[in-house]
Amino acid sequence: MGFGMVGSEVARRAKGLGMHVIAHDPYAPADRARAIGVELVSFDEALASADFISLHMPLTPATKKILNDETFANMKKGVRIVNVARGGVIDEEALVRALDAGIVAQAALDVFTVEPPSKDSKLIQHENVTATPHLVHTFTNTLRMIVQEGVAIEVAEAVVGALKGELSATAVNAPIVPAEVLSELKPYVVLAEKLGRLAVQLVAGGSGVKSVKVTYGSARAPDVLDTRLLHAMITEGLIEPISSVFINLVNADFTAKQRGLQIAEERILLDGSPESPVEFIQVQIANVKSKFASAISDSGEIRVEGRVKDGVPHLTMVGSFEVDVSLVLINNSTVRLEVSTTLSYQLDILYWPKSHLI
Repeated sequence: MGFGMVGSEVARRAKGLGMHVIAHDPYAPADRARAIGVELVSFDEALASADFISLHMPLTPATKKILNDETFANMKKGVRIVNVARGGVIDEEALVRALDAGIVAQAALDVFTVEPPSKDSKLIQHENVTATPHLVHTFTNTLRMIVQEGVAIEVAEAVVGALKGELSATAVNAPIVPAEVLSELKPYVVLAEKLGRLAVQLVAGGSGVKSVKVTYGSARAPDVLDTRLLHAMITEGLIEPISSVFINLVNADFTAKQRGLQIAEERILLDGSPESPVEFIQVQIANVKSKFASAISDSGEIRVEGRVKDGVPHLTMVGSFEVDVSLVLINNSTVRLEVSTTLSYQLDILYWPKSHLI
């Protein structure tokens, strides 16, 4: 119950233990749930279906005592409940009654309506309750100050990183991607943005970009490969060179929709080991003319494709021609194109005026 940052991390770990995970959160996007193999369901369906209920929601007027006599009556007999969210989301007297009736087999509680709870609390003394002290209430003043200082430093570092354009694992209104996945995807994020930027600069002036297709080739199953971050970076690459809008993970989809830009995605499941998250990324722009005839594929779209080699993004196809070009960032506005191998009679696609370099 609750599918924010903490709830989604709990879901990942439960999936790793082989559990079938469902979630209820009226504000959670369905694509984020699908990306980690979780099914979003209604509140009533979650209550009726779950063997284990883990709570990760804020305490609001809507969630106060959301688990009560009525909702306990709709649960499976023998359900286990874990609450590490807020004490007030459970009616504690109703929980005692549900435990006594055998509706709730066990409860693990880290938070309580009144903290710390009284020593003679029926809930604390119940044989089927495991209670741990809410950590914040066990801190001494000195320890609390140390923790607050650590949190303040972490927040400041995250803000500085975001202002520098670095990836963030803690944004609340952007795709939530764990830190380890961010680290793995980092070179692919750079590649995605550069491919989008390159593709749109190959469009001849006056041609409106309205239809884009992005193809990901990967040996990883679709429910394992989360492409939302790559999608946002391709959108940034497509829009920023031809507008004054600054694109980020938060406004990428909204800005694309405002401009009438439709971006379709396709995933090709490849054979082999899923050691790398993505084998290639391909960007195609349909129904436009190009400054360079060589950039048009046999099917008539502007096409660019790239891969990551030894941690460095490479351009590997333009139009229907294979190339091998390292995209090396020099500064915020220029990328040096290091040509390794290419078709000599197609070099026109690799020579752009300085003003068109990404």
